[in-house]
Amino acid sequence: MKFILGKKLSMTQIWSGDEVKAVTPVLAGPCVITQVKNKAKDGYEALQLAYGERQEKNINKPQRGHFKKTGVKPAHVREFRTETADFKEGDIVSVETFVVGDVVNATGTSKGKGFQGVVKRHHFHGFRKTHGNKDQERMPGSIGAKGPAHVFKGTRMGGRMGGERVTTTNLKIAAIDAEKNILFVAGAVPGAINGFIMIAGQGDLKVNLKKDASVKTEEIQDKPVEVIADAEGGQTKAEENNS
Repeated sequence: MKFILGKKLSMTQIWSGDEVKAVTPVLAGPCVITQVKNKAKDGYEALQLAYGERQEKNINKPQRGHFKKTGVKPAHVREFRTETADFKEGDIVSVETFVVGDVVNATGTSKGKGFQGVVKRHHFHGFRKTHGNKDQERMPGSIGAKGPAHVFKGTRMGGRMGGERVTTTNLKIAAIDAEKNILFVAGAVPGAINGFIMIAGQGDLKVNLKKDASVKTEEIQDKPVEVIADAEGGQTKAEENNS
């Protein structure tokens, strides 16, 4: 399984050939692995990821000691169950561990909408507006039989709506911007703008790809430039010697 932490951005749209797709950009990673758990010591295998940054004064002393080895001051820390044999503390998970077309699940906190009635909260039909009815259009109606003389637990009634942990499944990665650390997820992702998002999908988790990519770029830039001349001796173009 592969996974990453991020922040939801405002929805937008991208073009795929002649088709336009509604997508949700997620500013994901880079995330640092701050703890590797194993069965021998912890009883199960899991990786702890850190995302974001906060001031050191807002981190308590036990957490400072916990993050001292990796040198991070994260705003969010989450744990994912997976095999941990190939990972170590300090490894970096970036958006490059995903590829376009990956099917993922996005978990976030839904928008809080305050106290709402049964029509909005539970999609009740409401009552008729005519034939002697008055001020009952959005009322819940009966809440139980007379016999038990109490309201059963779980009865759908008015109350606080939203602000709950929600997971949307089977979303696809529509595009990836590795330079800006953005995943474009097709469709809607739960939560408000700037809300914290966890993305997980099937496949092998790859780490330290951002570091490897930067090294390759430097190697290409340091290669000599070959000047190609035409038959008359004039310079026509310069190409990088990639051989």
